[in-house]
Amino acid sequence: MKADFDYLWTDKKRTIFGLPLSFTRYYLTEKKLITRTGFLNIVEDEFDLYRVIDKKLMLPLGQRLFGCGTVIINVKDVDTPVKTVKSVKAPRKMMELLDAQVNKMRDAYGIRGRDMNEVLCHHDDIMGDDGNA
Repeated sequence: MKADFDYLWTDKKRTIFGLPLSFTRYYLTEKKLITRTGFLNIVEDEFDLYRVIDKKLMLPLGQRLFGCGTVIINVKDVDTPVKTVKSVKAPRKMMELLDAQVNKMRDAYGIRGRDMNEVLCHHDDIMGDDGNA
């Protein structure tokens, strides 16, 4: 299968002994992170990189023994607010690539951290003058 665009990074979810015996595959492009799962029925989930809010690296002992780790990404996305990239090889390298692309896309779209924060309603706007809704 020939891709329409180049992948900066790709890996499979690792299972027992760090072997890629899974039907879950991760793709990092210049603009998106794509998760493809399934064998007969394939489901793809993706999000734009400029929407990444925060990321966390988890290195449990069982995964560290085989050079794997899990990256948890918080995204400002409706259907997938938390994306988990489970048990991939060289997770720090993946996080560095992800961080570089996130910053590149934010610069391209002119988005800063303050733009990613949720708009909070003030208490006075919701409540009436007498304190009742």
